[in-house]
Amino acid sequence: MTALEVRDLRVELADGSRLVDDASLRVEPGRVLGVVGESGSGKSTLSLALLGHARPGARITAGSVRIGDVDMLALGDRERRRARGSLIAYVPQDPAAALNPALSLRTQLEEATTGEPAERRTRIADVLAAVDLPADDAFLRRRPGQLSGGQKQRVGIAMAIVGAPDVLVLDEPTTGLDVTTQAKVLALVAELCRTREMAAVYISHDLAVIADVADEVAVMYAGQVVETGAAARLVRAPRHPYTRALLGSVPDSRVRLRLQAIPGRAPAPTPPQQSCRFADRCGFATDACRGEAPRLVALDGGARSVRCLHASGLDDAARIRVEAAPAPVRAEGAALLDVRGLSAAYGRRTVLFDVDLQVRPGECLAVVGESGSGKSTLSQCIAGLQERTGGEVLLEGASLAPAARRRSAAQRREVQYVFQNPYASLNPRATVGQSIGVPLTYFAGLRGRARTARIAALLDRVELPAEVAGRYPAELSGGQRQRVAIARALASDPRLLICDEVTSALDVSVQAAIVELLRGLQADGLSMLFVTHNFAVVRSLADAVTVLRGGEVVEHGPAAQVLDSPRHEYTATLLADVLDVPLAAAG
Repeated sequence: MTALEVRDLRVELADGSRLVDDASLRVEPGRVLGVVGESGSGKSTLSLALLGHARPGARITAGSVRIGDVDMLALGDRERRRARGSLIAYVPQDPAAALNPALSLRTQLEEATTGEPAERRTRIADVLAAVDLPADDAFLRRRPGQLSGGQKQRVGIAMAIVGAPDVLVLDEPTTGLDVTTQAKVLALVAELCRTREMAAVYISHDLAVIADVADEVAVMYAGQVVETGAAARLVRAPRHPYTRALLGSVPDSRVRLRLQAIPGRAPAPTPPQQSCRFADRCGFATDACRGEAPRLVALDGGARSVRCLHASGLDDAARIRVEAAPAPVRAEGAALLDVRGLSAAYGRRTVLFDVDLQVRPGECLAVVGESGSGKSTLSQCIAGLQERTGGEVLLEGASLAPAARRRSAAQRREVQYVFQNPYASLNPRATVGQSIGVPLTYFAGLRGRARTARIAALLDRVELPAEVAGRYPAELSGGQRQRVAIARALASDPRLLICDEVTSALDVSVQAAIVELLRGLQADGLSMLFVTHNFAVVRSLADAVTVLRGGEVVEHGPAAQVLDSPRHEYTATLLADVLDVPLAAAG
């Protein structure tokens, strides 16, 4: 029995460029299909097409999407709208996008149900219990702004399943969540599929998440499915070069690795071509790959499918190579940054309590903890972006004013901040060169050719070509924007770089490139305060770790000691929820 069957699906732009091309999938009731790939691979376009929807400028031009006996693409507009929610439901990446901030939870859940009032109340209570949320009046009166990120995501899932759909589509539902909340959401998805016999399509760029939640995996690249198979086997022994390259980019919380970014960039959507779309980035490509478009062929007795001319001969020749990263530094001497008894509050609510920490020259200190633990507030207090209510912050022994505007130009220059969201941290109306040029003019007085040359040097330092200076942020990928944000921070020649969740929304390949870039900057003597919830990145990059819980430091020590032998129960609990790709994938 098949709950969802997709055959030869194609989504095109007006010029014939294909966003999704020749995609075929199937999912059985109670099973989870993971769909993984880089940004631009077509994952989200595919997920929307399963509901019979295409974004503006695109259209579904071929294929079928069958849920039981119903072909979503053959329905009229009215019938298709009715099927959304009853046959197939969707959970977006950002739970806030699924919830109206002006309406109570009760109103929004009732809008997603049909039937008599008593029946609707019973159904709402049942689905809230299924997602481990209360169904009392006090909770239902809340608005989305009164919920945590994890609660919003659970409410979003409740709204999706309240209509008892046969298929649930989840588009990156745990991106940006801390490890504990992520673990709860993943367990919830698996339990819902098992107990309600729902089929789920789980979209993600995180291979560790996919390895944990999915029964089967489909790997997408440039709009095509390039490999499918059972999750446990695919992540341990991938057969497509792209799948292997993705796995080589993944950090591991158990082993300090040098990460391998995939060279080049994924191609923009184009009309069909007689070549392998991964050939320009593939280390195993031959002339045949550039002269013939490979088809998806069955291997291992039909247990998996691979779109590669050389798939049958790469089993042993292309084992994933891993390289140990340099050991953590033992920073000595006086502290560059010294935080003493730091406290902070939002209104009457205190969120940081008497925090002490130090960062020595050339050291990377990671600050970890759940959402709401005070990580970002701490980093913003150090940067002068959030005024503290008590304590002291010293840079090389000199006290820093609570607000950045009250610090000297030299102090502002020496402490720079890179924000989490690369899409919001750059002025969309300024070119890259203009954004990087502002601190060059302000701190160094550079203008004209001298500034242009320095901008080019900074772009080269973050591995971007000089011509990027003339582009606007909208013309860049997320990883490129984050590199530009780092280049802008480096423009003032800082002593301390504060990185606030700078890799949380990035593909594993882009994340690998950013981590290795930061490692190189650290080798040049830059000190870093690295705020994150990703323990695998912590293992790969950090020298020391500070663990925050409820605004208090509960553990601090060398990275290897904290990760291998945590002394506080809270740290051990966090580490127990960390997901890693099975080590057997490496050779």
